Amino acid sequence: MICKESSDGIGYCLVELNDTRHIFAAAAPRNGGSLAEQTRDALRTITQVTDREGRRGSIVHQAVFLRDPSQTEECRRLIREFYGDELPATTYIAQPPCDGKLVAIEALGVGRDGEGVEIERRGEQVVIARHNGVTWIHCSQIVPQIAGGSVYDRSSSALASMRELVTSAGARYEDVLRTWLYLGDIVGPEGPVQRYQELNRARSDFFRDIDFSRGRAGAAKGQVYPASTGIGTSNGDVVMSAVAMLSERDDVVLMPLENPHQVSAFDYAEHYSPKSPKFARAMAVVSGNAATIFVSGTASITDSESQHLEDVEKQTHQTLDNIAALVSESNFQRHGLPGLGAGLEDMALMRVYIKRAADYLKVRAACQARLGDLPTIYAVADVCRPELLVEIEGVAFSHRCAG
Repeated sequence: MICKESSDGIGYCLVELNDTRHIFAAAAPRNGGSLAEQTRDALRTITQVTDREGRRGSIVHQAVFLRDPSQTEECRRLIREFYGDELPATTYIAQPPCDGKLVAIEALGVGRDGEGVEIERRGEQVVIARHNGVTWIHCSQIVPQIAGGSVYDRSSSALASMRELVTSAGARYEDVLRTWLYLGDIVGPEGPVQRYQELNRARSDFFRDIDFSRGRAGAAKGQVYPASTGIGTSNGDVVMSAVAMLSERDDVVLMPLENPHQVSAFDYAEHYSPKSPKFARAMAVVSGNAATIFVSGTASITDSESQHLEDVEKQTHQTLDNIAALVSESNFQRHGLPGLGAGLEDMALMRVYIKRAADYLKVRAACQARLGDLPTIYAVADVCRPELLVEIEGVAFSHRCAG
């Protein structure tokens, strides 16, 4: 079901799901000193993978990690020139790659040749992929539509822009299943409170009248939200991206997953944030006997308390333990989906956010020992609590066990 390969600057994973091939790639430039040289080199390595698999033109979603935020427009121009009419939905993230390069690229592709996949590109912000009776809507580079303003105001404006993009693609905001919320100086002050707390307040207020339980299992629990990552960047603004899904199939179920070892984020005590973070620990998309699991940003927290303060290796292992528990067969059983579930070996893609660049080699060694060859982006970024040194997100896949 999953085939992984990693070598010389690129890791990629091929996943066969419901007769459609998915490609996940994480590319670092192998050559070049300038941004132009490094960006083109990273893009060529991704293209080599899609060409090798007969999937040219299949990339639908892309995240670009930049060391210098002032080079965003130059990088955007280079990527537009490279892809032309086949431009993916692309988000530019001000997070330095941990390996010292100027740029790193994460890409998602979906098979095309002979597989009944239709890709509709509406510029670099919206790409729609239709296959197997399911429509995936990728929305990227969502920014506030106001000049100036507080973190609360700018976050509210960006969320409203996200809703407009999703609506323009024929869906409703209730159909969003995965979001990324990027915020500069995330643990810094915003008046008397923390900037991340103000982002949470904006998200809580925006979600107040949105019923995410529509079409999703687990609604009886009363709290249903998208999977999400809220993470820091090296510039001061708000940037967001999202994935929404529509289905014509009766056998497609969306199940928000919570971790038995963690308090749900939306149930955090008020001293963590006056308005709690509104997200699920993961979102599983179950279709027939298979599941795609979108794992939210996860850190070294059990119950609701940060663990292993100042020990980055133990924090990394605790984070991976949390992800393993979240995607496990026993947790799927707990959520009413027996026979499904995954292990760390079933991860197809990961992003690892590291607070201190000096910790990169320790974190990478811990991840590789547990994950093996896996497409992974390592980026320097502040986590939402000052004492947390690492945060990890990813995508996993599962087939229902026989019998």
